[in-house]
Amino acid sequence: MTDSTSIKATQAAESSWLKKLGPGLITGAADDDPSGIATYSQAGAQFGFNMLWTVLFTYPLMVGIQVVSARIGRVSGHGLATNIRRHYPAWLLYAIVSLLLIANTINIAADVSAMGEALKLLIGGQAHWYAVGFGVISLLLQVFVPYRRYVRLLKWLTLALLAYVATVFVVQIHWSQVIQKALLPQLSWKPEYVTTVVALFGTTISPYLFFWQASQEVEEMEGDPAARPLLEAPEQAAANMKRIKIDTYIGMAFSNLVAFFIILTTAVTLNMHGISDIQTSAQAAMALRPIAGEFAFMLFSAGIIGTGLLAIPVLAGSSAYAMAGAFKWKNSLERSPMNAKQFYAIIALSTVIGIALGFTAIDPIKALYWSAVINGVISVPIMIVMMLMAARSDIMGQFVITHRLKILGWLATLMMAIAVIAMFATML
Repeated sequence: MTDSTSIKATQAAESSWLKKLGPGLITGAADDDPSGIATYSQAGAQFGFNMLWTVLFTYPLMVGIQVVSARIGRVSGHGLATNIRRHYPAWLLYAIVSLLLIANTINIAADVSAMGEALKLLIGGQAHWYAVGFGVISLLLQVFVPYRRYVRLLKWLTLALLAYVATVFVVQIHWSQVIQKALLPQLSWKPEYVTTVVALFGTTISPYLFFWQASQEVEEMEGDPAARPLLEAPEQAAANMKRIKIDTYIGMAFSNLVAFFIILTTAVTLNMHGISDIQTSAQAAMALRPIAGEFAFMLFSAGIIGTGLLAIPVLAGSSAYAMAGAFKWKNSLERSPMNAKQFYAIIALSTVIGIALGFTAIDPIKALYWSAVINGVISVPIMIVMMLMAARSDIMGQFVITHRLKILGWLATLMMAIAVIAMFATML
């Protein structure tokens, strides 16, 4: 690549970073999927304002670990699974990818079911068949719409999360009390409180987000003829590192802001009216109706559908990227299905099995619980491996992570490890 081409690529990255918000923004927004909404709703309903602190606490940790995943993808030009395959034992790779596939498929099942229930609340009808429709629509979009067009759709879908910001302004809130409780909460060591904190950590920092953001950095790079992995084109580093930082900071802020508002909404409505047992996002929407009114109910329900349409492709896509990286398959949402058959087969299989689980006798709440357990268990080794990779010069070259990012990343890893230990302690 000539110097002039490299300079043009650098200048383009610097001048149009707003247009290039994508991997971080979509990753952050997809974190607030219908299953996450259920977890945040339960936290707000059961413990009121005393769970708001978790969102503030996890924000810098989430930013740190997601920036690490993005940098690995952009610097090396490969996703996480490919890098793990190249530098770590095969058993570790296969264990991580297998558990990720299982957890993501269960999560898809819970999300499409929640979307079906939400549409049923809005217009009536059969929730199961709505779930099938949402799953099929998501699958067809991933398979037949090229990445460049599809990613623009995903960006627009992030606006669905604003429904939860709007809902807050429909209900009456004493902001001084909110700020006080968010900064000085009443902590508890009771098992149900600890379990909820663990669930919130696991919902906010999830393995599929790591795989998705790293792979999306590779997709963005491959979609730009002037772009190269930073190991090959270090002159592009300054602009791209800046873009990754801004993209991730904004994306994770958006994610945590929405989570904050969901907890807040359910705290000032459900918790204050003695409703503390919320198992699904649809239940939260239904419980809001008589308390906060029809408009709040409709906003909450519509948000479930919008976030589900955003989250399902991220869940299925992260599974496909992980499997493709593990087995050296061609992989890209920009490729046609005929040019990446195994990659799209995983997307289809994950989505179809997720839809099918909704027609079985499997309890979706218990399935989601075990999905959270699996996510919690595999997140720690994945984060450890990511932090080790990001500090290795044979993988990252001159772009090994900074001291500050090391602190944030390892702190996030430690917090997740503590959360997993606490989770198992409460199970026992």
